[in-house]
Amino acid sequence: MEALNLPLPAELIAPLWVGVQILLILLAGYFSQRVVARFLTRLGERYPFPPQLMVPLRGGLRWFIMGSAVIIVLERLGVSATVLWTALSGFVAVAAIAFFAMWSVLSNLLCAVLIFTVGPFRIGDVVELLDTLDKPGVKGRVVAINLLYTTLIEPAEAGSGSSMVQVPNSLFFQRSVRRWRESDL
Repeated sequence: MEALNLPLPAELIAPLWVGVQILLILLAGYFSQRVVARFLTRLGERYPFPPQLMVPLRGGLRWFIMGSAVIIVLERLGVSATVLWTALSGFVAVAAIAFFAMWSVLSNLLCAVLIFTVGPFRIGDVVELLDTLDKPGVKGRVVAINLLYTTLIEPAEAGSGSSMVQVPNSLFFQRSVRRWRESDL
């Protein structure tokens, strides 16, 4: 630093130099991920790789390169690599446990999206979930479809009124479903 012979005190030069290094690290990460993305695009044009493979590969490499740059920046700021890896592994463990705990909710959300897009049934249809082919399950008219469950109104049984049943959306993709359209009834 003394070779520069700047009229600035050393207390100002050191943080500025660290800032320049951080900026250079982030720029190197950005440009390297752009080069890798361009390489993968050209590779995908030259060879017939499916886009379903290239998009996640490109995204994963982008996250890896920029994550590595952030880790290098944090090390440059004085954070120990041991502390970084301990915190990262702790975060990954907590995220894995949370994902496992939320699996049924996420499954129902995904199945709701599939119900809305594929349309195996719609409001007004009568559906029956079959436990097995010889054993009937829940049967009723669809009155509502939301992100977690589908609401059915069961037909009135002898001596009792009709009842509402809320069926988790994931069950419609795990069991056999018998459907009658509203126009068929």
